[in-house]
Amino acid sequence: MTVFTRALAGASLLALALPAQAREDDPQTIVVTGERIAADAETEIRKTPGGVDVVAAEDFADKAAVSLRDALAFSPGVYTQPRFGQEVRISVRGSGISRGFHMRGLLLMQDGIPINLADNNGDFQELDPQVFEAIEVYRGGNALRFGGSTLGGAINAVTPTGRSAPGVEARVDGGSWNTVRGKLAAGMATEAGDGYLAITGDASDGDRGHATRRSLRLNGNVGLKLAEGVETRFYGSANHIRQELPGALTRAQALTTPALSLPGNFAQDQARDIDSMRLQNRTTIDLGRAKLAVGAFFNDKQLDHPIFQVIDQKSVDYGAFARLDLSGEIAGLPVEAALGSTARFGTVRARQYVNVAGRRGALTADARQQARTIDSYGELRVAFVPTLSLVAGGVYTHGEREVANRLAPARSGSASFDELAPKIGLLFEPKPGVQFYANANRSVELPGFSELNQVPFAVGGTVTPGFVDLDVQRAWTYEVGARGRAGIASWDVTLYRADIRGELLQFNQAPDIPAATFNAGRTRHQGIEAGLDLTPAPWLRVRQVYQLNDFRFRDDAQFGDNRLPVVARHLYRGEVRLGTEALSVTPNIEWVPQGAWADYANTVKAPGYALIGLGAQAEVGDGLSLFVEARNLTGKRAIGDISAVTRATDASVIYYPVERRAVFGGIRGRF
Repeated sequence: MTVFTRALAGASLLALALPAQAREDDPQTIVVTGERIAADAETEIRKTPGGVDVVAAEDFADKAAVSLRDALAFSPGVYTQPRFGQEVRISVRGSGISRGFHMRGLLLMQDGIPINLADNNGDFQELDPQVFEAIEVYRGGNALRFGGSTLGGAINAVTPTGRSAPGVEARVDGGSWNTVRGKLAAGMATEAGDGYLAITGDASDGDRGHATRRSLRLNGNVGLKLAEGVETRFYGSANHIRQELPGALTRAQALTTPALSLPGNFAQDQARDIDSMRLQNRTTIDLGRAKLAVGAFFNDKQLDHPIFQVIDQKSVDYGAFARLDLSGEIAGLPVEAALGSTARFGTVRARQYVNVAGRRGALTADARQQARTIDSYGELRVAFVPTLSLVAGGVYTHGEREVANRLAPARSGSASFDELAPKIGLLFEPKPGVQFYANANRSVELPGFSELNQVPFAVGGTVTPGFVDLDVQRAWTYEVGARGRAGIASWDVTLYRADIRGELLQFNQAPDIPAATFNAGRTRHQGIEAGLDLTPAPWLRVRQVYQLNDFRFRDDAQFGDNRLPVVARHLYRGEVRLGTEALSVTPNIEWVPQGAWADYANTVKAPGYALIGLGAQAEVGDGLSLFVEARNLTGKRAIGDISAVTRATDASVIYYPVERRAVFGGIRGRF
């Protein structure tokens, strides 16, 4: 029985467990854990002296939101650039800047539980924006709330509950490239508990050759009131994802024939296929002036990934967490404190085979990879006066990595890490709704198995991967900013500088071999994360975000003060909504005035671009709405993402074109 078959059976049991009757008008309303996560996010924003924001599902409801790029387009500081289908680059403050595959440098969570593997690597494709009621973004050291200590911070997707989303919701959308997507969800509640279950599907031929994708996902949860002040919630999710990989192109190909996929991708039937299942529990106990949250989680995942070879990985991850929130007074001053820890343990059976038209040939690598990551954290908040608070805390991270190479035992290895990431900040609120903040924090990023278990730099032949002893990436980040609302305007502006030592950087060895990884010397990431919304009239709303990304080496022996590649220096997105809830049109633009460097030597730069789109929405009945979305109306040919190399040439196969002109539409309703 496959992981997905087991998940389907589990989802059926979950559906049967949903309470049979809805009691929306019950006077004894029970606020259960899932809703508290979303509500607490707004509270945390007001308490956090740094860059945080919450993206509500309504912000991307009228889009064919295939990936987190669509959902987080207007989250300040989140760099989401297209590659193909659900594959995008997600980076915050330059996190994982040169990782051209999977994800690194971000703690990715669903309902407060990490979906990263125990070595911190992860696949963001497992998060479907169709399902969530909100997505919380905690940039940099502001992820302390979850025990996050990486440069980029944390992204937490919040699933609806039977209380926050009662009734039945249905949605169907589709359009260009034979795209068809659907969602069916139901929520129910009684005095004793509630339940929610969503099924989503997605199918598309993609806008390039060899880019077909298919997926089926299940997400559900059941909440129960065990006693007065004691609540528990069980979560279950399953993903069945099939994605062909069209791969990268040369610069000329990306700019002239963006629908192309190179012959090798067809011949090797390159793809990333994922079957995963996650189970988790969160129980909260209200102790009056204290609140305790405890839980556990289990993840089972299978990855079938034909690329230069067929990568076959089967992983099992599990863990537990606890958090205690306290409030009171010390010397007459209001004080709040939090103590918590999250422990993750994982084992990966990592094998590789010769790629024979996408099928397994001879075995080339066989390793057992074991990881342990324990993040323990504490935070203290003291309000000296009602308008000024001091926030201090830190994360202590313990990590262990072990690779047992079964084909080449001499290339086995292990590493252990112990790091402290402190933080201190000030939050000033001169009047309600307006805040100024400043903080300093240290970040640490432990290398994962993609960095530690590498193919050595070699030309020709098949070389068995082996353990590479890499150091921790460490940084001190300083940020100042302001957020608030006054009159027709709301704003969120942060300036930051991160001085990094040992940044984990990759470079491509050859077009068909994954990147090697090294610790750079000193690098600096600094920039601006800005969002500004204007509502001059009930029928007019302007949304816009801007990023300045200034990332570079500092006195590097090989690259001097060169800029780091991949991330464009400037990025602007804006949209104007004209109309009301009954009928509206929304023209939009994404503007990259200067493309990113393609290499560390700074010899080749991608051109800038502007993508123009148009959306429209209409309410056609009680709870029923239609939407249409046109993307890249001018058919602009441009480069959206790059895989870094040491020195780029005209023949470098490292460029990913932006999505071609497309039109999508759909209907959604709640009953």
